[in-house]
Amino acid sequence: MPDAKTRMKLEVKNMNVYTTEKIRNVVLLGHGGAGKTSLAEAMGYLAGLTSRMGKVEDGNTISDFGKEEQKRHTSVSASVIPMEWAGCKINVIDSPGCFDFVGEMEEAVSAADAAIIVVSGKAGVEVGTEKAWDICEKNNMPRMFFVTDMDVDNASYKNVVEQLTEMYGKKIAPLHLPIRENEKFVGYVNVISEKAQKWVGKEVVDCEIPDYSKEYLETYREILMEAIAETSEDMMDRYFNGETFSEDEMRAALRISVNNCAIFPISMGSNVLCQGIYTLMDDIVKLLPSPLNKEVAGINLKTNEIFAANYDFSKAKSAYIWKTIVDPFIGKYSLIKVMSGVLKADDVIYNKEKDIEEKISKLYLLQGNKPIEVKELHAGDIGAIAKLTAARTGNTLSTKTTPIQYGKYDISVPYTYMRYKPKNKADVDKIAQSLQKMSHEDQTLRIVNDSENRQTLLYGMGEQHLEVIVSRLLNEYKVEIELSKPKIAYKETVKKKSDVEYKYKKQSGGHGQYGHVKMRFEPLGDLEKAYEFTQEVVGGAVPKNFFPAVEKGLQESVLKGPLAAYPVVGVKAVLYDGSYHAVDSSEMAFKMATIQAFKKGVMEATPVLLEPIVLLKVVVPDSYTGDVMGDLNKRRGRILGMNPTANGKQMIEAEIPQASLYGYCTDLRSMTGGRGSYSYEFVRYEQAPSDVQEKEVAARAEVVAESNKED
Repeated sequence: MPDAKTRMKLEVKNMNVYTTEKIRNVVLLGHGGAGKTSLAEAMGYLAGLTSRMGKVEDGNTISDFGKEEQKRHTSVSASVIPMEWAGCKINVIDSPGCFDFVGEMEEAVSAADAAIIVVSGKAGVEVGTEKAWDICEKNNMPRMFFVTDMDVDNASYKNVVEQLTEMYGKKIAPLHLPIRENEKFVGYVNVISEKAQKWVGKEVVDCEIPDYSKEYLETYREILMEAIAETSEDMMDRYFNGETFSEDEMRAALRISVNNCAIFPISMGSNVLCQGIYTLMDDIVKLLPSPLNKEVAGINLKTNEIFAANYDFSKAKSAYIWKTIVDPFIGKYSLIKVMSGVLKADDVIYNKEKDIEEKISKLYLLQGNKPIEVKELHAGDIGAIAKLTAARTGNTLSTKTTPIQYGKYDISVPYTYMRYKPKNKADVDKIAQSLQKMSHEDQTLRIVNDSENRQTLLYGMGEQHLEVIVSRLLNEYKVEIELSKPKIAYKETVKKKSDVEYKYKKQSGGHGQYGHVKMRFEPLGDLEKAYEFTQEVVGGAVPKNFFPAVEKGLQESVLKGPLAAYPVVGVKAVLYDGSYHAVDSSEMAFKMATIQAFKKGVMEATPVLLEPIVLLKVVVPDSYTGDVMGDLNKRRGRILGMNPTANGKQMIEAEIPQASLYGYCTDLRSMTGGRGSYSYEFVRYEQAPSDVQEKEVAARAEVVAESNKED
């Protein structure tokens, strides 16, 4: 007899092929620590995927398989757990709740057809609950709530229901009520059937409805009846005539209401004790939608007509890559959702975006990080393809005869960035390759080479995100980087005019060096250009053949200004006189004379430091606007205005020095309890205040000295 692990693998490998109407793609959303991963674990256990439930604390759950997740006891990436239940296949997508990994949550939502928003009965509604609701609203996604931790003493299902009802109205409809005895969670009341059941050992037995539940049962049943009545005129007439609906009618109408986002059911249970999970999985199958009746369209690139895929198995085959896994240990997998047709092993697929045709040798289901081979995937199903050469997240896979392109899902833009350096210079290339692989997997990771300031920047969604990247590089790719505060891209310019001359003269046996220039420097009035060079030389004081050498000296000089060794912009340079030597003058001599004249001329023309200014947009609930605007003023921000947004929040617009935004992500989350978000874009350069200039000039004194030595 095979052991439990082997049995589990054999059962999964023999997983049936499911047609579209038998598939449920469900994403678990909610605040970090609400219990999403342990809920997925309990569901997997009930479905027979494991013989023993893993724990987040022990690092042995199906979905949190990454080393970072096991170390931090929190989800860092989205993962899929396919399971069979009641003749259907449920693809459970466990997503992170931490805001730093919002890109993973967004990818998970793009593949799902419905959501379960997980709320801790102990902690109640948290900011992660609100964010989960907002992303469901944005995508018009059917959803239900599951309240966890009901086995904990101070958990309150009633409080969660009241909080959600206050926030989202009467569409919130509890399907169950908890039964407690001696302060322990022992059973539940079914609002639809009006029956109560208890857990006795491994059995579920009928019991009396407790008196304290009867009032709530009446209230919640009335909410359900109202919502169900609104599904049709016939139902509405019957409801107003005082008729009651049968249990089957209620369930059928409830399914329609849930699918239309007209009602949002709430269920509850204990992940740890695996209580309430059975009814949740039944509700997923009975109430949440299959992909069958969902609309989705792309473009047929051959005809330029709309391709209405609609998860129709009879149409030309196509799939969308919603996530990529690039792991040094398990390899590269493109996670796909089949949008139309039936995808089979040995199919030849075409990626129009990369203009490459490849044969699918094998199709897989990924159960966490375990690839399980399958022969085919029907429209609406989720699976994986290994080692697609050029495939990236967001690409469409189809056929050359019917090439399809689907729109890419919007992923949050990263605005938190740090400078990074390799600890070992010999690892530069390996680090670049490793980060490139990680960026294929993580769309919110950006690597920017800021050559102007000689630094490489790492962009992410927050400090924790960047910490995880550093840790993964060390543990998975065996390379080490150090993060530090990034240099700001300051620039230098002049405010006044100057008139200078410089004579470059050297004699060292044989031919000497001689170059003599007289130049004027003044503001150009255009900060988009580094410099403008003109000459007003008369009488051949400086021969024309040396003019290019003078301009070359200017080209080199503007790269590092004499004030703080930052690039110089907006300077007009006029060569109006000078002298030369018939033998000793050379291009190099005139170039060197120009470089020195430039340094002298800029320093005599009142040089100033320019700092980058960005347009910042901060979106926060009304109650936080005062705190946020006060903080922006302290950061030298200029408030431009405040406008209401579509989701009932306020958008504060301000112009602010980019230097003032260092650490803003963490500070904004702290100020707003995680409810604030921001974005920014560069608008222009402005003169920095004198105190900022003095501080920066002092800090850059060594760089300036080093630059002078080079000359």
